[in-house]
Amino acid sequence: MLELRNVSRTVGAEKHIIDVSLRLERSTLNVLLGPTLSGKTSLMRLMAGLDAPSSGAVFMDGKDVTGVPVRRRNVAMVYQQFINYPTLTVYENIASPLRIAGKPRDEIDAAVRKAADLLKMAPYLDRTPLNLSGGQQQRTALARALVKNADLVLLDEPLANLDYKLREELREELPKVFAETGAIFVYATTEPQEALLLGGRTATLSRGRVTQFGDTTEVYRRPLDLMTARTFSDPPLNVIAVEKAGNRFSGPQALTFAATPELGGLPDGRYRVGIRPHRLTLGHGAERGGAEASASFEAIVSLTEVTGSETFIHADFGKERIVALVHGVRRVEAGDRVRLAFDPHHVLVFDESGSAAGAPAARAA
Repeated sequence: MLELRNVSRTVGAEKHIIDVSLRLERSTLNVLLGPTLSGKTSLMRLMAGLDAPSSGAVFMDGKDVTGVPVRRRNVAMVYQQFINYPTLTVYENIASPLRIAGKPRDEIDAAVRKAADLLKMAPYLDRTPLNLSGGQQQRTALARALVKNADLVLLDEPLANLDYKLREELREELPKVFAETGAIFVYATTEPQEALLLGGRTATLSRGRVTQFGDTTEVYRRPLDLMTARTFSDPPLNVIAVEKAGNRFSGPQALTFAATPELGGLPDGRYRVGIRPHRLTLGHGAERGGAEASASFEAIVSLTEVTGSETFIHADFGKERIVALVHGVRRVEAGDRVRLAFDPHHVLVFDESGSAAGAPAARAA
Protein backbone atom coordinates (compact mmCIF):
# COMPACT_ATOMS: atom_id res chain seq x y z
CA MET A 1 0.00 0.00 0.00
CA LEU A 2 1.17 3.53 -0.83
CA GLU A 3 0.07 6.14 1.68
CA LEU A 4 0.48 9.91 1.53
CA ARG A 5 -0.14 11.66 4.83
CA ASN A 6 -0.78 15.40 4.70
CA VAL A 7 1.79 15.84 1.94
CA SER A 8 2.60 19.33 0.62
CA ARG A 9 5.17 20.55 -1.87
CA THR A 10 6.23 24.20 -2.08
CA VAL A 11 8.76 25.54 -4.60
CA GLY A 12 9.75 29.11 -3.82
CA ALA A 13 6.52 31.01 -3.31
CA GLU A 14 4.47 28.52 -5.34
CA LYS A 15 2.41 25.78 -3.69
CA HIS A 16 2.40 22.81 -6.06
CA ILE A 17 0.73 20.28 -3.72
CA ILE A 18 -1.37 21.24 -0.70
CA ASP A 19 -2.11 18.87 2.20
CA VAL A 20 -2.82 15.69 0.23
CA SER A 21 -3.69 12.44 2.00
CA LEU A 22 -4.26 9.28 -0.07
CA ARG A 23 -4.19 5.50 0.50
CA LEU A 24 -3.59 3.43 -2.66
CA GLU A 25 -3.95 -0.34 -2.35
CA ARG A 26 -2.00 -2.97 -4.26
CA SER A 27 -3.54 -4.42 -7.45
CA THR A 28 -5.55 -1.25 -7.97
CA LEU A 29 -5.78 1.33 -10.75
CA ASN A 30 -5.89 4.89 -9.44
CA VAL A 31 -6.61 7.79 -11.75
CA LEU A 32 -5.42 11.35 -11.10
CA LEU A 33 -7.88 13.57 -12.94
CA GLY A 34 -7.45 17.30 -13.34
CA PRO A 35 -6.70 20.06 -15.82
CA THR A 36 -3.19 21.11 -16.80
CA LEU A 37 -1.28 22.57 -13.82
CA SER A 38 -3.66 21.00 -11.29
CA GLY A 39 -0.77 19.10 -9.67
CA LYS A 40 -0.96 15.62 -11.21
CA THR A 41 2.69 15.36 -12.28
CA SER A 42 3.91 17.04 -9.08
CA LEU A 43 1.99 14.47 -7.03
CA MET A 44 3.39 11.58 -9.06
CA ARG A 45 6.93 12.86 -8.57
CA LEU A 46 6.35 12.83 -4.81
CA MET A 47 4.98 9.29 -5.01
CA ALA A 48 8.04 8.15 -6.99
CA GLY A 49 10.65 9.87 -4.83
CA LEU A 50 11.81 12.18 -7.62
CA ASP A 51 10.91 15.07 -5.30
CA ALA A 52 10.70 15.25 -1.51
CA PRO A 53 7.65 16.79 0.17
CA SER A 54 8.02 20.11 1.98
CA SER A 55 5.84 18.65 4.72
CA GLY A 56 3.99 15.42 5.40
CA ALA A 57 5.13 11.83 4.89
CA VAL A 58 5.06 9.05 2.27
CA PHE A 59 4.76 5.39 3.31
CA MET A 60 5.13 2.24 1.21
CA ASP A 61 3.78 -0.96 2.79
CA GLY A 62 3.95 0.71 6.18
CA LYS A 63 7.55 1.89 5.80
CA ASP A 64 8.34 5.60 5.83
CA VAL A 65 10.04 6.35 2.50
CA THR A 66 9.84 10.13 2.74
CA GLY A 67 12.97 11.50 1.12
CA VAL A 68 14.16 8.10 -0.12
CA PRO A 69 15.37 8.73 -3.70
CA VAL A 70 13.73 7.03 -6.65
CA ARG A 71 16.78 4.86 -7.39
CA ARG A 72 16.22 3.12 -4.06
CA ARG A 73 12.55 2.45 -4.71
CA ASN A 74 10.92 -0.18 -6.91
CA VAL A 75 9.13 2.30 -9.16
CA ALA A 76 8.42 2.43 -12.91
CA MET A 77 7.21 5.51 -14.76
CA VAL A 78 5.89 6.06 -18.30
CA TYR A 79 5.60 9.59 -19.62
CA GLN A 80 3.44 11.29 -22.23
CA GLN A 81 6.53 11.47 -24.43
CA PHE A 82 7.40 7.79 -24.72
CA ILE A 83 11.13 7.10 -24.40
CA ASN A 84 12.84 4.13 -26.05
CA TYR A 85 16.43 3.39 -27.00
CA PRO A 86 16.41 3.98 -30.79
CA THR A 87 19.31 1.60 -31.62
CA LEU A 88 18.00 -1.32 -29.58
CA THR A 89 15.37 -3.81 -30.69
CA VAL A 90 12.01 -3.94 -28.99
CA TYR A 91 13.23 -7.04 -27.15
CA GLU A 92 16.30 -5.26 -25.82
CA ASN A 93 14.32 -2.13 -24.93
CA ILE A 94 11.95 -4.19 -22.81
CA ALA A 95 14.80 -6.21 -21.32
CA SER A 96 17.00 -3.21 -20.45
CA PRO A 97 15.90 -2.69 -16.80
CA LEU A 98 16.33 -6.41 -16.11
CA ARG A 99 19.82 -6.48 -17.63
CA ILE A 100 20.79 -3.47 -15.51
CA ALA A 101 19.51 -5.37 -12.46
CA GLY A 102 21.70 -8.35 -13.39
CA LYS A 103 18.86 -10.85 -13.78
CA PRO A 104 19.58 -14.30 -15.28
CA ARG A 105 19.14 -14.67 -19.03
CA ASP A 106 16.25 -17.16 -18.85
CA GLU A 107 14.40 -14.97 -16.33
CA ILE A 108 14.84 -11.96 -18.61
CA ASP A 109 13.56 -13.87 -21.65
CA ALA A 110 10.47 -15.13 -19.83
CA ALA A 111 9.63 -11.67 -18.47
CA VAL A 112 10.13 -9.93 -21.82
CA ARG A 113 7.94 -12.40 -23.69
CA LYS A 114 5.20 -12.27 -21.09
CA ALA A 115 5.08 -8.45 -21.20
CA ALA A 116 5.21 -8.50 -25.01
CA ASP A 117 2.29 -10.92 -25.13
CA LEU A 118 0.24 -8.81 -22.72
CA LEU A 119 0.75 -5.72 -24.87
CA LYS A 120 0.52 -7.51 -28.22
CA MET A 121 4.12 -6.73 -29.13
CA ALA A 122 5.38 -10.29 -29.60
CA PRO A 123 5.49 -10.04 -33.44
CA TYR A 124 7.69 -6.93 -33.25
CA LEU A 125 10.41 -7.99 -30.83
CA ASP A 126 13.13 -7.91 -33.52
CA ARG A 127 12.25 -4.43 -34.80
CA THR A 128 13.80 -1.14 -33.69
CA PRO A 129 11.55 1.71 -32.45
CA LEU A 130 11.95 3.72 -35.67
CA ASN A 131 10.20 0.87 -37.51
CA LEU A 132 7.17 0.98 -35.21
CA SER A 133 4.00 3.05 -35.13
CA GLY A 134 3.48 5.55 -32.33
CA GLY A 135 1.15 3.15 -30.55
CA GLN A 136 3.65 0.32 -30.80
CA GLN A 137 6.40 2.55 -29.42
CA GLN A 138 4.21 3.44 -26.46
CA ARG A 139 3.42 -0.25 -25.91
CA THR A 140 7.17 -0.90 -25.83
CA ALA A 141 7.65 1.74 -23.15
CA LEU A 142 4.75 0.27 -21.15
CA ALA A 143 6.17 -3.25 -21.46
CA ARG A 144 9.55 -2.03 -20.20
CA ALA A 145 7.82 -0.57 -17.15
CA LEU A 146 5.92 -3.80 -16.50
CA VAL A 147 8.94 -6.13 -16.61
CA LYS A 148 10.52 -4.28 -13.72
CA ASN A 149 7.86 -5.93 -11.55
CA ALA A 150 7.63 -2.58 -9.80
CA ASP A 151 5.60 -2.03 -6.67
CA LEU A 152 4.42 1.29 -8.09
CA VAL A 153 3.78 2.05 -11.78
CA LEU A 154 3.16 5.70 -12.66
CA LEU A 155 1.62 6.59 -16.02
CA ASP A 156 1.72 10.32 -16.76
CA GLU A 157 -0.79 10.94 -19.59
CA PRO A 158 0.75 8.04 -21.55
CA LEU A 159 -1.78 8.11 -24.39
CA ALA A 160 -2.03 11.87 -24.94
CA ASN A 161 0.11 11.94 -28.09
CA LEU A 162 -1.49 8.98 -29.83
CA ASP A 163 -4.23 9.12 -32.44
CA TYR A 164 -7.82 8.29 -31.50
CA LYS A 165 -7.84 4.67 -32.69
CA LEU A 166 -4.63 3.78 -30.88
CA ARG A 167 -5.78 5.50 -27.70
CA GLU A 168 -9.04 3.54 -27.71
CA GLU A 169 -7.18 0.28 -28.29
CA LEU A 170 -4.76 0.86 -25.43
CA ARG A 171 -7.48 2.10 -23.09
CA GLU A 172 -9.24 -1.22 -23.59
CA GLU A 173 -6.10 -3.26 -22.99
CA LEU A 174 -4.59 -1.42 -20.04
CA PRO A 175 -7.15 -2.44 -17.39
CA LYS A 176 -6.57 -6.08 -18.39
CA VAL A 177 -2.82 -5.59 -17.98
CA PHE A 178 -3.29 -3.90 -14.61
CA ALA A 179 -5.46 -6.77 -13.38
CA GLU A 180 -2.64 -9.28 -13.95
CA THR A 181 -0.09 -7.60 -11.70
CA GLY A 182 0.13 -6.94 -7.98
CA ALA A 183 1.40 -3.41 -8.46
CA ILE A 184 -0.18 -0.09 -7.58
CA PHE A 185 -0.98 1.75 -10.82
CA VAL A 186 -1.42 5.52 -10.91
CA TYR A 187 -2.66 7.01 -14.19
CA ALA A 188 -2.77 10.78 -14.78
CA THR A 189 -5.18 12.29 -17.29
CA THR A 190 -6.93 15.57 -18.10
CA GLU A 191 -9.92 13.78 -19.66
CA PRO A 192 -12.99 12.77 -17.61
CA GLN A 193 -14.04 10.33 -20.31
CA GLU A 194 -10.71 8.53 -20.05
CA ALA A 195 -11.12 8.19 -16.27
CA LEU A 196 -14.58 6.67 -16.76
CA LEU A 197 -13.31 4.26 -19.41
CA LEU A 198 -10.44 3.09 -17.21
CA GLY A 199 -12.59 2.70 -14.09
CA GLY A 200 -10.79 1.90 -10.83
CA ARG A 201 -10.60 4.75 -8.35
CA THR A 202 -10.21 8.43 -9.16
CA ALA A 203 -8.74 11.39 -7.29
CA THR A 204 -9.86 14.74 -8.68
CA LEU A 205 -7.29 17.53 -8.41
CA SER A 206 -7.61 21.29 -8.50
CA ARG A 207 -4.79 23.75 -7.86
CA GLY A 208 -2.67 21.23 -5.99
CA ARG A 209 -5.47 19.86 -3.80
CA VAL A 210 -7.28 16.52 -4.00
CA THR A 211 -10.96 17.45 -3.88
CA GLN A 212 -12.34 13.89 -3.77
CA PHE A 213 -11.10 10.29 -3.98
CA GLY A 214 -13.15 7.15 -4.44
CA ASP A 215 -14.67 4.72 -6.90
CA THR A 216 -14.54 6.43 -10.30
CA THR A 217 -18.24 6.16 -11.11
CA GLU A 218 -19.16 7.23 -7.57
CA VAL A 219 -17.03 10.37 -7.79
CA TYR A 220 -18.58 11.16 -11.18
CA ARG A 221 -22.18 10.59 -10.09
CA ARG A 222 -21.93 12.05 -6.60
CA PRO A 223 -19.34 14.84 -6.46
CA LEU A 224 -18.99 16.25 -2.97
CA ASP A 225 -18.48 19.80 -4.19
CA LEU A 226 -18.77 22.05 -7.22
CA MET A 227 -15.03 21.98 -7.92
CA THR A 228 -15.06 18.19 -8.24
CA ALA A 229 -18.13 18.32 -10.48
CA ARG A 230 -16.42 20.86 -12.76
CA THR A 231 -13.25 18.76 -12.90
CA PHE A 232 -15.27 15.67 -13.82
CA SER A 233 -17.23 17.27 -16.67
CA ASP A 234 -16.21 17.66 -20.30
CA PRO A 235 -17.75 19.64 -21.98
CA PRO A 236 -17.84 22.04 -19.02
CA LEU A 237 -20.55 21.73 -16.41
CA ASN A 238 -23.39 24.23 -16.80
CA VAL A 239 -23.94 26.11 -13.53
CA ILE A 240 -27.02 28.25 -12.89
CA ALA A 241 -27.78 30.25 -9.74
CA VAL A 242 -31.24 29.48 -8.34
CA GLU A 243 -33.29 30.19 -5.23
CA LYS A 244 -35.50 27.70 -3.42
CA ALA A 245 -38.76 28.85 -1.86
CA GLY A 246 -41.12 26.19 -0.63
CA ASN A 247 -41.26 23.39 -3.17
CA ARG A 248 -39.94 25.35 -6.15
CA PHE A 249 -36.63 26.57 -7.52
CA SER A 250 -36.46 29.74 -9.55
CA GLY A 251 -33.62 31.17 -11.59
CA PRO A 252 -32.83 33.84 -14.18
CA GLN A 253 -35.24 34.83 -16.92
CA ALA A 254 -38.33 33.17 -15.42
CA LEU A 255 -36.68 29.73 -15.09
CA THR A 256 -38.66 27.70 -12.57
CA PHE A 257 -39.01 24.03 -11.69
CA ALA A 258 -40.47 21.90 -8.91
CA ALA A 259 -38.16 20.36 -6.33
CA THR A 260 -37.84 16.60 -6.66
CA PRO A 261 -38.57 14.48 -3.56
CA GLU A 262 -34.82 14.29 -2.87
CA LEU A 263 -34.49 18.08 -2.95
CA GLY A 264 -37.78 18.97 -1.30
CA GLY A 265 -36.27 18.84 2.18
CA LEU A 266 -33.56 21.40 1.48
CA PRO A 267 -33.92 24.65 3.43
CA ASP A 268 -35.13 27.65 1.48
CA GLY A 269 -32.28 29.78 0.18
CA ARG A 270 -29.81 30.24 -2.64
CA TYR A 271 -28.21 27.34 -4.47
CA ARG A 272 -26.40 26.55 -7.69
CA VAL A 273 -27.55 23.75 -9.95
CA GLY A 274 -25.10 21.93 -12.19
CA ILE A 275 -26.39 20.44 -15.43
CA ARG A 276 -24.13 18.24 -17.52
CA PRO A 277 -24.29 19.12 -21.24
CA HIS A 278 -25.65 15.70 -22.25
CA ARG A 279 -28.62 16.23 -19.89
CA LEU A 280 -29.86 19.19 -21.93
CA THR A 281 -32.26 18.58 -24.82
CA LEU A 282 -33.74 20.82 -27.46
CA GLY A 283 -37.42 21.56 -26.89
CA HIS A 284 -39.78 21.39 -23.94
CA GLY A 285 -39.49 17.72 -23.01
CA ALA A 286 -36.74 16.20 -20.91
CA GLU A 287 -35.18 12.83 -21.73
CA ARG A 288 -37.20 11.05 -19.07
CA GLY A 289 -40.02 11.89 -16.76
CA GLY A 290 -42.36 13.68 -19.16
CA ALA A 291 -43.64 17.22 -18.95
CA GLU A 292 -44.27 17.09 -15.20
CA ALA A 293 -40.61 16.34 -14.50
CA SER A 294 -39.07 18.73 -17.00
CA ALA A 295 -37.87 22.31 -16.86
CA SER A 296 -36.86 24.52 -19.74
CA PHE A 297 -35.45 27.92 -20.55
CA GLU A 298 -34.69 30.02 -23.61
CA ALA A 299 -31.12 30.84 -24.65
CA ILE A 300 -29.50 32.59 -27.60
CA VAL A 301 -27.15 30.48 -29.71
CA SER A 302 -23.60 31.76 -30.06
CA LEU A 303 -21.95 28.76 -31.77
CA THR A 304 -22.71 25.24 -32.96
CA GLU A 305 -20.24 22.40 -33.52
CA VAL A 306 -21.38 19.35 -35.47
CA THR A 307 -19.31 16.22 -34.85
CA GLY A 308 -21.40 13.92 -37.05
CA SER A 309 -23.46 11.96 -34.56
CA GLU A 310 -23.77 14.83 -32.07
CA THR A 311 -24.06 18.59 -32.00
CA PHE A 312 -22.58 20.95 -29.42
CA ILE A 313 -24.77 24.02 -28.94
CA HIS A 314 -23.16 26.96 -27.16
CA ALA A 315 -25.73 29.51 -26.02
CA ASP A 316 -26.07 32.52 -23.75
CA PHE A 317 -28.56 32.35 -20.90
CA GLY A 318 -28.47 35.66 -19.06
CA LYS A 319 -24.87 36.07 -17.91
CA GLU A 320 -24.11 32.36 -18.25
CA ARG A 321 -22.66 30.49 -21.22
CA ILE A 322 -24.50 27.19 -21.62
CA VAL A 323 -23.28 24.14 -23.53
CA ALA A 324 -25.72 21.45 -24.69
CA LEU A 325 -24.64 18.16 -26.22
CA VAL A 326 -27.54 16.84 -28.29
CA HIS A 327 -27.81 13.77 -30.52
CA GLY A 328 -27.81 14.09 -34.29
CA VAL A 329 -27.10 17.01 -36.60
CA ARG A 330 -29.01 20.10 -35.47
CA ARG A 331 -29.10 23.06 -37.81
CA VAL A 332 -29.23 26.07 -35.53
CA GLU A 333 -27.35 29.26 -36.26
CA ALA A 334 -25.68 31.96 -34.16
CA GLY A 335 -28.35 34.37 -32.96
CA ASP A 336 -31.16 31.80 -33.00
CA ARG A 337 -33.31 31.58 -29.90
CA VAL A 338 -33.66 27.98 -28.69
CA ARG A 339 -35.42 26.31 -25.80
CA LEU A 340 -33.31 23.90 -23.76
CA ALA A 341 -34.92 21.40 -21.41
CA PHE A 342 -33.64 19.27 -18.54
CA ASP A 343 -34.98 16.81 -16.00
CA PRO A 344 -34.55 18.09 -12.40
CA HIS A 345 -33.91 14.51 -11.29
CA HIS A 346 -30.58 14.68 -13.12
CA VAL A 347 -29.12 17.93 -11.79
CA LEU A 348 -26.37 18.42 -9.24
CA VAL A 349 -27.20 20.87 -6.47
CA PHE A 350 -24.67 22.87 -4.44
CA ASP A 351 -25.03 25.40 -1.68
CA GLU A 352 -23.44 28.85 -1.84
CA SER A 353 -20.16 27.53 -0.40
CA GLY A 354 -19.92 24.99 -3.23
CA SER A 355 -20.69 21.90 -1.12
CA ALA A 356 -23.11 19.31 -2.49
CA ALA A 357 -26.67 19.62 -1.20
CA GLY A 358 -29.52 17.14 -1.10
CA ALA A 359 -29.64 13.36 -0.91
CA PRO A 360 -27.14 11.32 -2.97
CA ALA A 361 -29.88 10.27 -5.37
CA ALA A 362 -30.47 13.90 -6.23
CA ARG A 363 -26.83 14.32 -7.11
CA ALA A 364 -26.64 11.23 -9.33
CA ALA A 365 -26.32 12.87 -12.73
